[in-house]
Amino acid sequence: MKKVKEMKRAILGTGIVGAALVAGAATTVLPYGDVRLKGPMGERMNLMIEHHLKATDVDYITAPFLEKTERGRRWQTEFWGKFMHAAMPFWTYTQDAELRKHIDFGFERICASQEPSGYIGNYPDELRCGEGWDVWGMKYTMMGLMHYYDGLAPSDPKAQKALTAARRVCDYVIGELGPNGKRGYHLWESGNWNGFASSSILEPVVWLYNRTKDKKYLDFATYLVKDMTEVEAGPRLLDLALKGISVADRNGYGNKAETHGGYVMKRNRWKAYEMMSCYQGFIEYYEATGRKDLLDAAVATCDQIIRDEINIAGGSASSEAWFHGIRKQHLPYERLQETCVVTTWMRFVEKLLQVTGDPKYADELEKAFYNIYLASLNRNADEFAAYTPLNGYRSRGHHHCAMHTNCCNANGPRGFLAFLRALFQTDGEAAIFNLYASSSESVFLPKLNEKVAFDIYTIYPAEGNVRIVNHTVKQMPFTVKLRIPAWSAKTTVKVNGKPVEGVKAGTYCAITRTWTIGDVVEIFFDMTTRAHVMNNHVAFTRGPIALARDTRFNDGDINEVFRRRSIKDGQAMDFAFVRAPSEDIWMAYSASLPIGSHHEHPDGRRPQTVFFCDYASAGDLWQPSNAYRVWFPMEYGPAD
Repeated sequence: MKKVKEMKRAILGTGIVGAALVAGAATTVLPYGDVRLKGPMGERMNLMIEHHLKATDVDYITAPFLEKTERGRRWQTEFWGKFMHAAMPFWTYTQDAELRKHIDFGFERICASQEPSGYIGNYPDELRCGEGWDVWGMKYTMMGLMHYYDGLAPSDPKAQKALTAARRVCDYVIGELGPNGKRGYHLWESGNWNGFASSSILEPVVWLYNRTKDKKYLDFATYLVKDMTEVEAGPRLLDLALKGISVADRNGYGNKAETHGGYVMKRNRWKAYEMMSCYQGFIEYYEATGRKDLLDAAVATCDQIIRDEINIAGGSASSEAWFHGIRKQHLPYERLQETCVVTTWMRFVEKLLQVTGDPKYADELEKAFYNIYLASLNRNADEFAAYTPLNGYRSRGHHHCAMHTNCCNANGPRGFLAFLRALFQTDGEAAIFNLYASSSESVFLPKLNEKVAFDIYTIYPAEGNVRIVNHTVKQMPFTVKLRIPAWSAKTTVKVNGKPVEGVKAGTYCAITRTWTIGDVVEIFFDMTTRAHVMNNHVAFTRGPIALARDTRFNDGDINEVFRRRSIKDGQAMDFAFVRAPSEDIWMAYSASLPIGSHHEHPDGRRPQTVFFCDYASAGDLWQPSNAYRVWFPMEYGPAD
């Protein structure tokens, strides 16, 4: 250990570039605003804030709380909490006065609706805390109130009002569904999806404990965890995960799954969104108590989702259910890739990245963000699609709960927050670059008691070059960690023009030296286009980007088959950048490919020039005439 310390001091003192491969470590959540997103992604985010968040009719989404007329067991009360989950952090980021006005108006309306019992919701008493989505709604109300609290100084009277309101909601739930609760049944038995929906209230319950240090909230969280892990017919989120049971196959273990195929089910365990929300609660409980088996279950589940569910564009789920999606992604399953599932997946891996420091979670967040998430946001950035298939066309979502909105429109903005939170982090002494986009970072490193600052200049992922410039005023030694994506087989890193040795895909490249203002780190990622062959279909990726054919290129039938055995899985392909035919398309490429079943024709058997765009741009006219395709059929032979 002494030699290691001496070697480190020698490296720091001389300024020699030293690189190490590291797996990562737990990181600290940075204040909103320490990282400022610029370039195309900053423009998209700012447009979404302006056209979506600020345009939200807060009067409309808070009215149900005052009316309390819900008898259809619907989920109208989730919309305000989801709005706040994004609006308050983005107000912290922008300090936009108009956005703050909407936020304050909604907050006062919610507080005015709170009953003496503490209840905030829209169900009549006889239907509360039972079938339907009442507990789910109170979960999001608590989250919204605590986001409001977090955005203000603790001494602010409005902050205390928000925290008190959240406490009263939680106290109401404890009294109704906690130990010896008035309703006479356990919380997991309320709501839908085998207790997943209601049990996901664990996350804000732990938040409340963290903010108040009131033990009764930790006790209630422990009660919830017990029911989520030990009841044979309950959620079973611990033992089934640690046994390696696939998320799509967790029915039949103490519960009898429903087979009617309805949109909402009482007893099935395959619901993607709600399951991941429960694991978010597990991670929060682990951080509060150190109970590592819950973190292990979350990690095991997440890793199994990566292996079995996440497709080539970073999306997943059919009708919001796990369904072994990787091996079925080329097929036309219904209601593919719900935006709620995508944003929740991004939150899940962003949280695991923070807790474990494992760069594979940044790989997954990057893939989801640059593909399926951006694809779900329309060109004006004022609406999120409900579903975004890999083949077909895009359209606006349905209306939920007899209201002119839906869960995905409410959930969508949170995806940008997950990306922003993960882009740059610190473990207290190192500057960690997890994602790459034009941005500026100015962050305090507690262990060094100093502030560091950087600018990232790049058009990544359109190209694979990233330039990071140190703007830290004080010359001092510290470590910069660069995530090297698993897909980048050959990555080059340079500091002030000098190559760094030992760069390896799927790890962090740690550079420890004395940094001076103006020092430049350059990264050159391997952006080779590769083919992915599966079940007689083929798709293509370039770096983290899934590619698609789009009818706007007018280059033939996008459904035409590829020549039999003409392309192998993993094969490097020669795709060239070309000028896009429309400003709506971010990246455009041409390729000469063996398309068409015309073996006998002298010209037909030759390769054909076809065009591709990035998946996020494909079909973004949101019209049936603007079709696109990611997976392409390949010919079968007589022996197949």
